[in-house]
Amino acid sequence: MTHLEPAELARLREGRCDRPFDLLGPHRQGRSVRVTAFLPDIAALSAITASGEVPLDRVEGDLFAGSIGAGPYRLKARTGGGVEWEFDDPYRFGPVLGDLDTHLIGEGTHRRLWHALGAHPITHEKVAGTHFAVWAPNARRVSVVGPFNQWDGRRHPMRRVGGSGVWEIFLPGIGDGELYKYEILGADDSVMQKADPVGFGSQHPPEKASVVRDIGGYGWHDAAWMSGRATAQDRHAPISIYEVHLGSWRRRWDQDGQPLSYKELARDLVAYATDMGFTHLELMPVSEFPFDGSWGYQPVGLYAPTIRFGTPHEFRDLVDAAHQAGLGVLLDWVPGHFPTDAHGLARFDGTALYEHADPREGFHQDWNTLIYNYGRTEVQNFLIANALYWLHEYHVDGLRVDAVASMLYRDYSRKDGDWLPNRHGGRENLEAIAFMQTMNTVTYGELPGILTAAEESTSFPKVSAPVDAGGLGFGFKWNMGWMNDTLRYMQQDPVHRRYHHDQMTFGLIYAFSENFILPISHDEVVHGKGSMLRKMPGDEWQQFANLRAYYGFMWGHPGKKLLFMGCEFGQPEEWNHNGELNWRAAEQPLHRGVQSLVRDLNRLYADTRALHLKDCEADGFEWIASDPAQSTYAWVRRGDSGDPPAVVVCNMTPVPREGFRIGVPRAGHWREAINTDAAVYGGSGMGNLGGVEADGAAQDGQPASMAVTLPPLSVVIFVAGSGTETGSE
Repeated sequence: MTHLEPAELARLREGRCDRPFDLLGPHRQGRSVRVTAFLPDIAALSAITASGEVPLDRVEGDLFAGSIGAGPYRLKARTGGGVEWEFDDPYRFGPVLGDLDTHLIGEGTHRRLWHALGAHPITHEKVAGTHFAVWAPNARRVSVVGPFNQWDGRRHPMRRVGGSGVWEIFLPGIGDGELYKYEILGADDSVMQKADPVGFGSQHPPEKASVVRDIGGYGWHDAAWMSGRATAQDRHAPISIYEVHLGSWRRRWDQDGQPLSYKELARDLVAYATDMGFTHLELMPVSEFPFDGSWGYQPVGLYAPTIRFGTPHEFRDLVDAAHQAGLGVLLDWVPGHFPTDAHGLARFDGTALYEHADPREGFHQDWNTLIYNYGRTEVQNFLIANALYWLHEYHVDGLRVDAVASMLYRDYSRKDGDWLPNRHGGRENLEAIAFMQTMNTVTYGELPGILTAAEESTSFPKVSAPVDAGGLGFGFKWNMGWMNDTLRYMQQDPVHRRYHHDQMTFGLIYAFSENFILPISHDEVVHGKGSMLRKMPGDEWQQFANLRAYYGFMWGHPGKKLLFMGCEFGQPEEWNHNGELNWRAAEQPLHRGVQSLVRDLNRLYADTRALHLKDCEADGFEWIASDPAQSTYAWVRRGDSGDPPAVVVCNMTPVPREGFRIGVPRAGHWREAINTDAAVYGGSGMGNLGGVEADGAAQDGQPASMAVTLPPLSVVIFVAGSGTETGSE
């Protein structure tokens, strides 16, 4: 007789068994060991032991049992057609997770959560297989399903691990590349198949299964970069970021029209960004996501680099190649929301587990997405561990956090009555604030050389201030106000710019209140906003001149730089994520001129300490003059006391101005380091070839002055002292 009661048998057959290890596998009965196995659709089953093969009796239906001697065993099954195979019984193996793992998971402080949860190919009790573990505290049953068990949730139900809410099982014989999902009998009695929240690989969308991936054993070659990146990412360093959507940077039109792979990007994208003088790549989200049109901003697999471009190790190839070339790699990271897709986190165990139950707290009306419950310790742990995962496992150099404003405010984009106040009656999301502070404290604490940046569109205070000073703890903040104001100005016809002069100067009122990045991102060239080039007024020549002048203004302005792909050569069309950049346009002279200008601006910015050392400090900037009537601006940029200063002069009208006198901080020779109207960039060629002597009297509050030529619609950057001139011919 079997030791199972009829009710227990029924639960196995119905897929309702929540303690399979109590029922299945080996159990000592007196002096013998009785093995019980539940295997649908086979004709016979036996146990292979050290002393030989022992047939197991069919007790009832799909349940087999029999007594064997002590020690390891394997099972041998036979179908009605006579097909036989041997396999290890997963129910003879002990637990893999230890007490410390389950304690930290329950406490919400497991900083290496991905070591415990997910699917890990391992050798357990001298047998190779994969350990699966998932957090689903309210589930009534959790099973691993896949092709190996015909996606049948009755075959491999998992064991509960104490009171941690975790379920686990070791499946022998399962290895790298195997498809799987978790089948969950939810608290609401629903049966769902879910992708692994901590899975390291996924099927290519629209398929939805997770994929077992062995992410260990990669051989990095970036030690030199890693040892010096803290200096390269300091607020005093030149940081110029090239934002990239990997799927549409380039495509293989001569073959199959598909995006480049991680390995191809490691060759081509890295070489291009390096040649252009950028210091960093920022990748739009690479965490697995189901819908191409979300661009990755609605992720499902936070721990899986998207399979669209290759495997996890191949993503490492891209990061490694960038580091060897001296490029940092930043990732867009999306802890602000997640999609409602049925295979994702939504109602993961039949309850609002990762999200809030009340849609006034847990649903983004703008994006039809769900909001993480930041106040739940296990959810906060899931997200913070994910940040650490990318930084540790993939050597990523930093995270740009998307949509921070939507996290900070409970009433974000909501009408009265559609949101719930915090415990003090206010609109701030106190739990989200605490989450971001903890995330920044932990990541900077573990990896001091990394960088975090917030896309935050309001005036929330101290976004980039340290947590112990009352800040959110980010390293940098995107300056969305600067971007909006200056683009509105540049879109004006030059004849009207005198009436909007303050849109270019207003940003300097608050420029040093945060560690700012000046962003021209993908958001500015989609959804009918037009390309950067087509935002500019005037005929073709004026559009290009305006764009070049704007980039000169941006690179001369305090703040780190970020430019979306295609903007560096003035792509004429809006960005299309289904295609590739218009590289044919980049070959045309005027577009090539913009590209050359951006390359030279990046190099000047990196080589000139006055232009980057004090990007975030007020004593590195001083106005010289600002004249609305002429739409001209001039200012000084300074580094340390021994660094040659730079002077930036802007003429935002098509009227050339010769003999334009400005005050400068020292007498002597000033070289024209950049002239956006240089012929090599497609301009008129007017300028100050040979440089300028500051031999005039004090002016504009400066001890000396000089007369310069200001070409039409141009920015000219002068650097004190002699040296090689760029873009002046």
